[in-house]
Amino acid sequence: MIDFHRLKLSQKEPYEQILFSCPPRGCEYSFANLFLWGRQQAALLHGCVALFSHFYGRSVYPYPIGAGDRRAVVEEILADSKQRGIPCRITNVCGADRAELEDWFPGKFLFRTDRDGYDYVYATDDLADLRGRKFQKKRNHFNRFRAEHPDYEIQPLTPCNSAMAQSMVNDWYHHRIQEDPHGNYLLESIAMARAFQNFQNLGMEGILLLDGGEVLAVTMGSRLSRDTFDIHFEKAREDVDGAYTAINCEFARYLRLKYPEVTFLDREDDLGLEGLRKAKLSYNPHHMVEKCWAYLAEDIHAD
Repeated sequence: MIDFHRLKLSQKEPYEQILFSCPPRGCEYSFANLFLWGRQQAALLHGCVALFSHFYGRSVYPYPIGAGDRRAVVEEILADSKQRGIPCRITNVCGADRAELEDWFPGKFLFRTDRDGYDYVYATDDLADLRGRKFQKKRNHFNRFRAEHPDYEIQPLTPCNSAMAQSMVNDWYHHRIQEDPHGNYLLESIAMARAFQNFQNLGMEGILLLDGGEVLAVTMGSRLSRDTFDIHFEKAREDVDGAYTAINCEFARYLRLKYPEVTFLDREDDLGLEGLRKAKLSYNPHHMVEKCWAYLAEDIHAD
């Protein structure tokens, strides 16, 4: 079997050297996401990174990345799944990846579009400026927020204000769980707690939206590629109209000023949730990161 291990913080730099040399990938390949979420493991094989992830009782193999022999890695993944006695499910397969699989293994895989997993990617300038008719409603929303909170301020997330941010986030989860006891907030709350604990070591950036010393919203993210920043978490007070719009816009402005080379913001997927999909579409994405799953044909009935 492949000798997979959880990623360590010390592996961030070598992993990102491989990731940043690849064509653009989805948010699942962010080092921060791999470190923060679930039971995710990696192995260096044939000059590539192979990944093994476990979510909601399923084990999957995200498509390997790197400039090495990816075909050899896929062959090892096929052998690994048989040795573990699990179906071979390869996730986060983009168009170029599918072409590779079909060329290397004709007829061996079946594919299913993963619309719920598409990433929404926005131009940084669009979210920072909210210009044009297509952003009229967002500008109006932000303007109402500014009128109601004329003295609001933005602070970078630091160890000095981290406790304030965590307190606001804990309240957010508490209220959500009360409203929807069956909602799936556990994994996210664990991941966000780990993000606070490892914020600096993960190279993350974040801001707080405050008014009168009270935290109204928090957001944080990390670099996904040389020109793309991944927005991992965004929480705002539900009783403060426009807080989400405000922190979305302000974080885009913050990142544009600090990292002019970052021209895109990946706001990740919608999980197939109707309300979340509507909200993400309302910000007019520049493009989507399209993905599918590849299933070993002989395993298709085992999934």
